[in-house]
Amino acid sequence: MLKADPRSIEPRWPVGLTILAVLVLVTLLHDRVKLFPDWFHYLAGAIVLGAMLAVSLTNAQAKWRRAERVIVLLFVLVIEVGILVGLARLISEIVSPTRAIDGLQLLTSSIAIWVNNILMFSLLYWQIDRNGPEARIDTGRIKPDWLFPQVDDSEADPPIPWRPIFVDYLFLAFTTATAFSPTEALPITPRSKLMMMLESSISLTTVVVVAARAINILGS
Repeated sequence: MLKADPRSIEPRWPVGLTILAVLVLVTLLHDRVKLFPDWFHYLAGAIVLGAMLAVSLTNAQAKWRRAERVIVLLFVLVIEVGILVGLARLISEIVSPTRAIDGLQLLTSSIAIWVNNILMFSLLYWQIDRNGPEARIDTGRIKPDWLFPQVDDSEADPPIPWRPIFVDYLFLAFTTATAFSPTEALPITPRSKLMMMLESSISLTTVVVVAARAINILGS
């Protein structure tokens, strides 16, 4: 079974902290906003953490990297569907108020959705770009989805080795959600552009429609 060089295995603890943060933020959502019960989110998070632990303990064997990739992408899909449903329910509450969600709950739920959206897209970018963290070592075979400015240094003479890690994708997701446009890294493939468009659209809707309305209610 093929194993990656231990020196090239990307640490998984920042991703693990991100998963835990997602689970905490889910608990802040009002029950009427949640698509799945809390136990389902905890179970899904435990499965993702288990897959990442297996990658670390097996020196990133190919089968565990593939399993991690599939599980992480499924986790992102499930949480992101929950985010979209929750956002739709918050907007419905604004359009046709039921008084079940007050202004403070509306604000906390919108913040939780906005932050979770950033975290989910950071996981998505991390796994999609060049087919994952360990696959990015072989830069000659796989076309990148984003062009990071640090790559210029890695092509210098003598070369300065550099590969994007999870924190770089977290920053990419954060700036996409706040600036609604590329900042540091430029998308260069159609799928990366579509993903950033989707993240920006969800972020814009959350901030402009839901959070703004919640602040208006609290201030009145």
